[in-house]
Amino acid sequence: MSQILDYLQSQQSAMNEMLAQWVNQDSPTYHKDVVDKMGQMTMQAFLEAGVTLATTHTQPKYGDHYTMHYGEGGSQILILCHFDTVWALGEATRRPFTIENGIGYGPGTYDMKAGTLIALFALKALHHLGLKPRHKLVYMLTADEEISSPTSRPLIEAEGRQSNYCLVLEGSVNHSMTTARKGIGRFTMHITGKAAHAGVEPQKGVSAIEELARQIQALHAMTDHTKGVTVNVGVISGGERPNIVAPHASAEIDLRIVTQADAKAYCQKILSLQPFLEGCQLEVLGSITRWPFEETEANLALFEQAKLISEQLGMPTNHRQSGGGSDGNFTAALGVPTLDGLGAIGGGAHALTEHVVLEYLPKRAALLAELIMRL
Repeated sequence: MSQILDYLQSQQSAMNEMLAQWVNQDSPTYHKDVVDKMGQMTMQAFLEAGVTLATTHTQPKYGDHYTMHYGEGGSQILILCHFDTVWALGEATRRPFTIENGIGYGPGTYDMKAGTLIALFALKALHHLGLKPRHKLVYMLTADEEISSPTSRPLIEAEGRQSNYCLVLEGSVNHSMTTARKGIGRFTMHITGKAAHAGVEPQKGVSAIEELARQIQALHAMTDHTKGVTVNVGVISGGERPNIVAPHASAEIDLRIVTQADAKAYCQKILSLQPFLEGCQLEVLGSITRWPFEETEANLALFEQAKLISEQLGMPTNHRQSGGGSDGNFTAALGVPTLDGLGAIGGGAHALTEHVVLEYLPKRAALLAELIMRL
């Protein structure tokens, strides 16, 4: 372990400099040309670090994805990273990477450009030191994680089915690692009512907005905190003018669940909703976009190996469940032993306070490299 850590600590300045370059390159998910620049920059860094095969998965709408191989063998470890961010175009110019008191700030630092950087430098350490993992390493760099991975999901699942383990470089919360995540369902509700003059003959109309109000109450009543189930109507719209009984309304719905069984049950509940008002028509569309990443004995066994290494590196750790999803949900749902939260120490994901603690970057890379070697 000492040779890995010694090498990576010698790379602290290089890690800081590359993180600055990456953070200062915008990569908003919905801007393909810009996120592709980030992808190409990242892929080039992995090629220079020693990957032996790189495949570009070209996408027509969102950014391109990349699969890269290192080492040999019939078994493999899948390592997941994404380089898209939630930030608007131009955010990197408005808030470029800065360092204050050993903390790195900027859009995408924590979620998750520093995590991808850790994966890169762990590879650099293995390659530089001539260390040969027992398993082939398969790195997937994806461009649409922040919108639930609509185009990268099939690629991740295909590699997951061939993998012995999956390691995910999302950020760490309070030095913890993630052994479970809630699943996510996304739905849209469209309601058609009947327009009428709100003053002259309102009785001839059927309000889609009134129907939506009742549906919102029914949806929110499905929340069951004891089971870890939450239903949230986060966006609504409807109507035409104040003096017209609303002929249409719509809503966007978020579902979070802990277990596969609840994912199926609550998905069916939402899709089976019926109108309250006679004369209204209701259409609900959607599905589970990320199946629950359930805590299993295999996930916990993987965590215990990582915990031992982390403690040897002077980083006491524990494990946690997250209410947010990641690409690890896909592999965990396939039964692949999956460990998440192996990325940067920091916080403030999706917030102006987003940051990483720079002194931990070499240690987190050493943790990943050593875990790869021990698996």
